[in-house]
Amino acid sequence: GPFIAVNCAAIPKDLIESELFGHIKGSFTGAIKDRKGKFSLANGGTLFLDEIGELPIDLQPKLLRALQEQQFEPVGGVSEQVDVRVLAATNRNLDEAMQSGEFREDLYYRLAVVPIEIPPLRERREDIPLLLDFFLHKRQAGTAVGFSDQVIAYLQKYNWPGNVRELENVVEQMLILRSSDVMELIDLPERIGRPVTSANKVLNLPEEGYSLEALEQEAVEEALRRCRGNKSKAAVFLQIPRHTLLYRLEKYNIHTS
Repeated sequence: GPFIAVNCAAIPKDLIESELFGHIKGSFTGAIKDRKGKFSLANGGTLFLDEIGELPIDLQPKLLRALQEQQFEPVGGVSEQVDVRVLAATNRNLDEAMQSGEFREDLYYRLAVVPIEIPPLRERREDIPLLLDFFLHKRQAGTAVGFSDQVIAYLQKYNWPGNVRELENVVEQMLILRSSDVMELIDLPERIGRPVTSANKVLNLPEEGYSLEALEQEAVEEALRRCRGNKSKAAVFLQIPRHTLLYRLEKYNIHTS
């Protein structure tokens, strides 16, 4: 049968009843024709209610009736019978939501017949390489595109407060901004931080001294090397405006391919 997914958090509260159960023409302003809801579309199959914890409290009794009796009423219509298996997911603590009166206990126990708790991504870091491959395939990146071992190791150490959605967002951003097929640490978004290796923390200057200009030239050349000649990324790496980098390139007669 069909598999219908709906994100309860993404639908405005004044439209979610119509989205789930449908409506009859003329039942409210803007209802210019009959419309089937997600329950009708999922008849004979599965309805996945994502972010069920965001469902308005006044709509929860209607959902409970649909689950218990396998029937519902479209907005402005008469009762319809359906045969639907319902899956639900949430990232909220529903125990707390029940205590605060934001989620009905009877609906919770009707939904939680076989509860499955998925640990946050930070507690299953071994899944990250598999998820990276999945997201690359999803974006049709091609078999030649991938991540360096250093990037994978760094992503496995990051805490991922946004869980899998945040990881997918990072992969998408890196794919768009990458400068080569193998994505390196420099390609990581700034918002998740970038590792600083011990080699980068210490300046091994000669005992007899070293000119500041020579040190500056060396820093510019190293930034370009790490960024594979990408001037914009090198400027970001050095934390200077791009026009300042261009001036340094001309000053030190540094050529990029």
